[in-house]
Amino acid sequence: MNRISKIALSALALLTLAVSAVSASAQKDPDVGGAAMYPMKNIVQNAVNSPDHTTLVAAVKAAGLVDTLEGAGPFTVFAPTNEAFAKLPAGTVDTLLKPENKDQLVKILTYHVVSGKITAKELIRMIKKGGGKAELKTVSGGTLTASLSMGHVVLTDEKGGTATVTIADVYQSNGIIHVIDSVLLPN
Repeated sequence: MNRISKIALSALALLTLAVSAVSASAQKDPDVGGAAMYPMKNIVQNAVNSPDHTTLVAAVKAAGLVDTLEGAGPFTVFAPTNEAFAKLPAGTVDTLLKPENKDQLVKILTYHVVSGKITAKELIRMIKKGGGKAELKTVSGGTLTASLSMGHVVLTDEKGGTATVTIADVYQSNGIIHVIDSVLLPN
């Protein structure tokens, strides 16, 4: 192969890599609550744009966890929707948002976070490898148990409550979000 052919092949390879990089950075995650989510933004930057997660965002702010969730991570966040918070007994959210209940709020929110970036595919693999269940250690120190039910990932908290992943694999610059339909509660 002559020198010009090698240069042409090298240039073609670089062009292919550049196009792939541009395509990856322009990739758009699934919409959440009708809002666009972008993999180049962090967890907080995307969450504040979701109309389905205004309660979660308010709770994260009240708990003082914004800087943590904007950090390098990576984190896997199981993000309850506003409807999930609405399932809690009346007045629970208002009570948790009070400054005097910050420690309890932090414990509940960090119970929804796992260190590392776990995709739905990886989580399903872990469940199958575990004979139908996978235990996930949360940032709060608790345990979530993941299983499959009718093709959906279901998380069971330490009190026996369950949440189903409704939107999986919302990629973030510092991790991944899986939207869930219930709030999980630690012991």
